[in-house]
Formats: sequence, structure tokens, C-alpha cells
Amino acid sequence: MRSRIDDGRVRILDIACLVLAIPVARWAQTIPPHPDPLLPFAGYVPFLGATLLLWLAATWFFQLYVSFRTRSVWPEVGRIVKALLAVAVVHGAAIYFLRLPGEVSRVSFTAFFATALVLLAGNRFLLRAAVRRARRGGLNSRVFAVVGSGDLAHDVVSTVADHPEWGLVFAGHIVEDGASVAPEVLLGSVSQIGQILDDNVIDEVIFAVPRDRLTSVQEAFLNCQERGAAPRVCLDLFEVDGARAVLGDLDGLPMLSFSRAPTDEVALLLKRAFDVVSSSAALVLFSPVILATAIAVKLESPGPVFFRQVRVGKNGRPFRIVKFRSMRADAEDQLASLRLQNEASGPVFKMRKDPRVTRVGAFIRRTSIDELPQFLNVLSGEMSVVGPRPPVPAEVRQYERWQRRRLSVKPGITCTWQVSGRSDVSFDRWMELDLAYIDSWSFWQDVRICFKTIPAVLSSRGAR
Repeated sequence: MRSRIDDGRVRILDIACLVLAIPVARWAQTIPPHPDPLLPFAGYVPFLGATLLLWLAATWFFQLYVSFRTRSVWPEVGRIVKALLAVAVVHGAAIYFLRLPGEVSRVSFTAFFATALVLLAGNRFLLRAAVRRARRGGLNSRVFAVVGSGDLAHDVVSTVADHPEWGLVFAGHIVEDGASVAPEVLLGSVSQIGQILDDNVIDEVIFAVPRDRLTSVQEAFLNCQERGAAPRVCLDLFEVDGARAVLGDLDGLPMLSFSRAPTDEVALLLKRAFDVVSSSAALVLFSPVILATAIAVKLESPGPVFFRQVRVGKNGRPFRIVKFRSMRADAEDQLASLRLQNEASGPVFKMRKDPRVTRVGAFIRRTSIDELPQFLNVLSGEMSVVGPRPPVPAEVRQYERWQRRRLSVKPGITCTWQVSGRSDVSFDRWMELDLAYIDSWSFWQDVRICFKTIPAVLSSRGAR
């Protein structure tokens, strides 16, 4: 249920937070060992003026002054992060490229936006806590009625009853004409909805009827619109176990999207930033190992240093993975003759004593050095540091339907499978681990997996 909050008061509080961030930015100029000359407060006026103008534009673009009464505060904080980040990037780019005059140092610039983020987010948490406390006490409440008397309608009522902090007051049920079930709190039938709205204070009407009877309540829906009672439709279109629903539009056409893959834009932006920073650092840090491995691979057997193979990426996009060659150059041609010796379950091929593996190849496989070039795939955006391992097309063609969902995210260099025994894990268990990773994904989960990967690589557990 979406409702406008008091835009004026919240806007004023946000502007106050931005102004309060100025003293911190000013203080940051005095931090040793390289303090900047202390600016008078008047010196920040042009900087603050430009920031406030950009902030107003960013808050409109990211719909910051819209409150979701029944949602967590975190999506709102996410919009604050995106809006403030946009302001910082545009403001910083304007100063740099347009050579705008200004005396605010880089230290003060960074301190200002960091402080502003803390103040703005803290303001939202305090406001949400205060408003929910008031709603529990009966203030700022909205009265709603439910059209329907079946399981879906009762689910709506019981869900709202479990959350008094939403400030929603149940007025009663409006049943479909001819309904055989009479709920405890009955306002009347659908054909009487005009009279019901005239006789009662009702802010919203939730239509919770089976999808095959939605057309029969269309007139009642229009009646609500005409009388100013906001109509809501509780969608029960399909069974979507575990999927997240996102309401959007396609050039004005309403669209409801369902996804079981991660959709948090802020967290995904952090994931991409982590990928770029960590893969760049890894390529620099391990450059001596990469050079030594390239020389060793070239000296031991004829053929290219790198092994490139078509793999399947996010949503089935093919790409060429890059690894150090750990087998003889004709390894792919010999695969068919070794199929009967496959020791792995499912469509993957694993063999403990694969005759195609060279001595150098056995070492770099056991230590996972062969995978270092994949950080180039991460930099190019084809892979992520953490994610399900990318399969070859032949494997994907043998997937069962439930297993294909592992392709709904970018493949990665490491994932839960790598830290759970790798080749010692059965194929079905491998798929289950990948799907569990997708369902419970968070940026911090990626960080934890990275830390768990280090001992798993050092112990070479399950490596083949």
C-alpha cells in the first residue's frame, strides 16, 4: 500500500541534514598531517547551493519522497544512497571537467557526502520509528475494506493484523453477490459498494478475489475510483514460490515482474564495484605467479598458454572463459574416448587420473592457479568473483528445468560449491547449493564466501 508522506516536512529535514554536514566538512579541513586553510562558512555557500539543486533533481528522479507504509525502511535508505551518489558524481564531475571555481578540498568534499549519508539515513530511521509508534497508538491510520471472503481475503486481513505499525484499520468484508460465506465483519455485497462507501469512512478497498472473477468486480473497482477510495488489487495470478514481485510499467502499460534472482540495485552495484576492485588487485598481486605459470605451461608442452572455451553465462549468454592450459593441446579431441571413465554424476565430466592433464597442469589445478586468468572475465563483466561456476553448453542442454535457474545470475570464480568440497560434492547437491546461494544472496554473503575460499584453495579439498 503506497501513500504519500508529508513531503514538506521531510524535505526540510533532509535539507537540514545537508546543511549540518557542512560543519563536519569544515572540520575535516583541519585534520593533520596536511590540514587545508580553514574556510569561513560563507565559502561553502556556492558548494551547498549547487548540492541542494542537484539533490532536488535526484530526489525527484529516484522518487525519494514516496513512503511505502508496509515495507521495510531499507529500500528507502537504498534510494537515499543512489540519490546522494548521483549528486556526488555529477557535482564532482562538474567541478573537474568544467573547472568550476571553488575552494572546497577533496577531503571536505568526501567528508560532506559521507556525513550527509549518515544524517539522511539516520533521519529516515528516526522518522520511521516515530511514525510507526504513532500508528500503533491510532494516529496516522488508514481504514480499509476487503472485497472477497475466501482464503486470499482472509490472508490479507490476518497479515495486516500482524503489523499494527502499518496503521491500517480493518472496516470489514464486502462479499461478492451470491456468496455463500458470511464473514464475521460484513459491510455488504459488491452491488452495494456505492452505498457502503457513502455510509462509512474508508480510505482504501482491497480486491482479494480469485483471478477468474476479477471481471465481475470491475464496476465496483470503478465505483471506488469515482468516490475517492483508493482501490487495490491483491494479485493471485500464478503460484510463484519464492519469487519477488516488482510493479513497473512499459511506456504506461502496467507490468508485474517476478524474479527469484537478486534485484537490489544498490547491493548489485556494490557487487560490481567489488568485482572490479578485487579482480584488478588480484591481477596485480599475482602478476609474478601469472608470469611464472605462463612460462611453465609453455615450456612443458606445445600449444597455447591459455585455454579458451565457450561457456554459458547469465540467462544463457555464451562467452569465452580464459584459463591457464592444464591439459595437452588435443585434450578436447580425446574427451569422447574417455566418457565411459567419467567419475562424476550428472552431465559434468570429472576424472581423478585424467591422462590429458600435464604435470604443470596437475599442480595449477590443485592450487587453483589455472583460474587466475578468469579475473579478466570478471573485469569485462562476463563473470563475477562469486557466483555459480559457468557450465559448457553441452552440460546445459542436459539440465533439468529446475537446474536452469542457476543461470539467472552471473557465473563466478568461486561459490558455495567451491568451499563445500568441489568435486567431492554430487551434481544434484552442487545444483542445490547454487540455487540456495541465489535465493539467499547478499553482498556480505559474497564476502564470507571469498574468505572461506582461501582455506579451501590452500587445502586443495576436492580439487581435480
